[in-house]
Amino acid sequence: MLNIIDYIIGLFSRDMAIDLGTANTLIHVEKCGIVLNEPSTVVLSSDKSQVIAVGQEAKNLFGKTPQSLVAIRPLKDGVIADFDVTNKMIKHFINKVHERKSFVRPKMVIGVPTGITQVEKRAVIDSALETGAREVHLIEEPMAAAIGAGLPIADSKASMVVDIGGGTTEIAIISNYLTAYGESLRVAGDEMDEAIVRHMRKHCNLEIGLFQAEQIKMKIGSAFPLAEKLEIEVKGKDLAKGFPTSMTVDDSVIREALEEPVKAILEVTRRALEKVPPEMAEDIHDQGVVLAGGGALLKGLDELIRKETGLKVYVAKDPLRVVVQGAGIVLDNFEGLRKVCIN
Repeated sequence: MLNIIDYIIGLFSRDMAIDLGTANTLIHVEKCGIVLNEPSTVVLSSDKSQVIAVGQEAKNLFGKTPQSLVAIRPLKDGVIADFDVTNKMIKHFINKVHERKSFVRPKMVIGVPTGITQVEKRAVIDSALETGAREVHLIEEPMAAAIGAGLPIADSKASMVVDIGGGTTEIAIISNYLTAYGESLRVAGDEMDEAIVRHMRKHCNLEIGLFQAEQIKMKIGSAFPLAEKLEIEVKGKDLAKGFPTSMTVDDSVIREALEEPVKAILEVTRRALEKVPPEMAEDIHDQGVVLAGGGALLKGLDELIRKETGLKVYVAKDPLRVVVQGAGIVLDNFEGLRKVCIN
């Protein structure tokens, strides 16, 4: 039976669903929708005792912090890399959402990668409890993405989701509320940014930062040749002279830079199709594949997967928010959907 104190606290709490992503954290509050979408970044004093900035404010300082400050992304490959800093970040976001009301103890539904280890699960749960949650439920991110995209997860016919986030690409084939096949690849948006940085150093003799690489990817990055050439001015440091300089690059240069991470995502998609029974493969052939996450917005990725697999490929209506939307649907309809949670 529910403890009367927990019941009373529940009446005054605004329960929440969280997409705790490597690149961004999104929060859905029960009956309110998405109320927060900020980078998963923190700037601390050099001894890590004082929080200087969190979220967008912290990201704006990346690459510009003096020696007295340290800039941190506390999640790596979709899981917690720095427990203490993650706690500070989540507490900041929860306080922001709940307007610093200390009595609030929300129930949380949190998206996590497919194949997360027991140790990693425990770290997420402990971090949420440390921030004041009264109960914590975990949902695999591609399952949340499937729910958010409106796929028929209760149906016996299989549905397939490819969720390309910041730290991981999550593949799931789902039917009857269960993940029939799931795989997590630690190649996604961050690896794409790093690939652009490496390519610019090696082939253009230009040193750029990860933040600029991300902007280049978003503006002219592509996985498949474009109908119309795109160009961008790239500013950085000339590695031969050591001075600031700029050059114009086009989409073909960035497409070449992204070739390896895109190939890895394509291969894991193919592998999932090979691993499932023929009946499920037939369902997926009929229903197609849904792309979610920020990586789904890479120009031409849907077209490349369509060409290489022969499947129908759709980009989710709101790929950046679809995971937290799905987790929010689970939160708002918890008794009916709690079976999709993995703890």
